[in-house]
Amino acid sequence: MRLALDRPRRRLEAPIGAATLLLGFGEPVRITRAGRAPDTLVSVYCGPTTTPAIGEHDGRLSGIEVLLAPWAAFSLFGTPQHELANRTVDPDELPHALPTRVGELAAALGALPSWEARFGLLDDVLVRWSAAGAPHSAQVVRAWGELVRTGGAIPVPRLAADVGWSVRHLENRFREQIGLGPKAAARVLRLQRARRLLAAGRGQAETAALCGFYDQAHLSGEFKAMTGCTPREFTLARRGAGGAAGGDRISGEATSLVL
Repeated sequence: MRLALDRPRRRLEAPIGAATLLLGFGEPVRITRAGRAPDTLVSVYCGPTTTPAIGEHDGRLSGIEVLLAPWAAFSLFGTPQHELANRTVDPDELPHALPTRVGELAAALGALPSWEARFGLLDDVLVRWSAAGAPHSAQVVRAWGELVRTGGAIPVPRLAADVGWSVRHLENRFREQIGLGPKAAARVLRLQRARRLLAAGRGQAETAALCGFYDQAHLSGEFKAMTGCTPREFTLARRGAGGAAGGDRISGEATSLVL
């Protein structure tokens, strides 16, 4: 991505079912989460979250954002992901054993003459780093895949039984390799699906039923807790001037608001 706007920009970023690695080419971004001091960083790592963040920059921003399955982020960095949940950090401050510093990789990417060359280098490096990284659990990958496939609708006891673990063991391994327990991860994925349906024009009552919420009030409460907005406020803001103007982190999904 490369942005060159005529004014600063602020965005609200809602939780998504992924970890984020931003490889910045020089311009910093300021990220604020409730209850934490703002972080101003060029390259950024953020594990899975259950709360929104506000991202700000001065109108100029360039870099590559990589969305990682949380278990893949665990394998890449080897850091227990629960230590990083709902946090934003400089990836080079993580106690990882990567052969190259993330900041050095970002600088190398920024120096290349084309996006094709950048993506080629990035693919090669991530494959090598992942192969040399911490081993992840096949059961965690399988359980995470089922949560994603069902939009967070599968009950946790059934998920544990499907992979042959107790609920407690599943919770412990999820906290280590996903960053959130299975129940919290299911909440994020359920809300992610709800945002997608609402953006496609479904009503709140229908969306609540399709996504496994008890009722419309339950959907509204979860929406408020994880985005800071009610479903109506979020939908209206995206329809307003600039509300959905580019920059959604997942193609075809309503993940952001321009503030």
